[in-house]
Amino acid sequence: MRHGEDRPPVLELTTGPVAAYPEVLRAMARAVAYDQDRPFRDRYAGVLDKARRALGTPLPPVVLHGEPVLGLEAAAAALIAPGETVLLLVSGVYGRGFGGWARRHAGRVLELAVPDDEAIAPEAVAAMLARHPEVAVVAACEIDTPSGTLNPMPAIGRAVAGHGALLVVDAVSSFGGMASDAVATLADLYVAGPAKCLGAPPGLTLLGVSARAWAKMHANPAAPRGSFLSILDWEAAGAGGPFPFTPSVAEIHGLEAALELYLDEGPEAVWARHAATARATRAGVRAMGLALWPAREAIAAPTVTAVRTPPGIDEAAIRAEARARYGVLFSAGRRETAGRLTRIGHMGPAARPIHAIAAVAALGGALAALGHPADAGAGVAAALAALAAG
Repeated sequence: MRHGEDRPPVLELTTGPVAAYPEVLRAMARAVAYDQDRPFRDRYAGVLDKARRALGTPLPPVVLHGEPVLGLEAAAAALIAPGETVLLLVSGVYGRGFGGWARRHAGRVLELAVPDDEAIAPEAVAAMLARHPEVAVVAACEIDTPSGTLNPMPAIGRAVAGHGALLVVDAVSSFGGMASDAVATLADLYVAGPAKCLGAPPGLTLLGVSARAWAKMHANPAAPRGSFLSILDWEAAGAGGPFPFTPSVAEIHGLEAALELYLDEGPEAVWARHAATARATRAGVRAMGLALWPAREAIAAPTVTAVRTPPGIDEAAIRAEARARYGVLFSAGRRETAGRLTRIGHMGPAARPIHAIAAVAALGGALAALGHPADAGAGVAAALAALAAG
């Protein structure tokens, strides 16, 4: 182990889970209440209302007590009826990943795929659906973090709605960090979580559910019931009925604090600091002569900056140098992008402009230590200029 690697990082600029807000951690340290006690039930109802406002849905959301992989798997099980055709919109690792669950339930799974440095075009979605009127469910990932790319979900949602299919949106890395919610994306199941832009630990799924989705799930005889995967089992709990399983009480306390921080600061203000941090980071990266992974700046995600690994440099060594020398922790790529890029997260507590300066300095210093001619000073100057420009 290198000197410095045995100490906690000074800054966690990762793509999640993030270093949670102190207010969230303090809330999780409250006494664990009995879940059937009226004060806790009242608190739970209040948390659902805050989540409804944050998710932008007119209907009460569902909280599943597991990280959002549970929500995505549950969405596939509940919304896809046996024999149906499902369309996956694939622009990266997570867009394709939904197919593993979809294939358990669907009769046929189609893919509309683009390279992992590109984004899905709404026109291509509309054309694909015109060729395949049998498609019943469409699944897409708004921000595919292993690529740092952003799909235009509102326009994609309009294309899907025009066809009549139901839409599942993986908004895990977009919700809370940009103008994204269940209504804006026209999602029928909007899958999010608190462990990224809301600045809470992993452990819960937030689901925005449309009226069409509720109707489809109730009509689907294969939708799980009496199961940890069941969305339907939690419907009654949202209306004040019994919990189907013991809820994660401490996680609910943390979620409440995270939602209060988000709503009190104001969603637009939260989105603005995520965008400013990402914009400054990208300016610094370019000034050091490095390339972004997304093919165009317009599709670069506001919650993560993905930086192409320079030729001849070991990507793992970049992250190791940044951590050991400066105490700054970055994320690696995943699967197809592993070893090909370094990811700088701008999520929740990390979405502060000062962290853009630290990220650029640490990245440039690490590359210089590895023999790559990256001018960290020029990068920091460019990041400061981007912040000054507003």
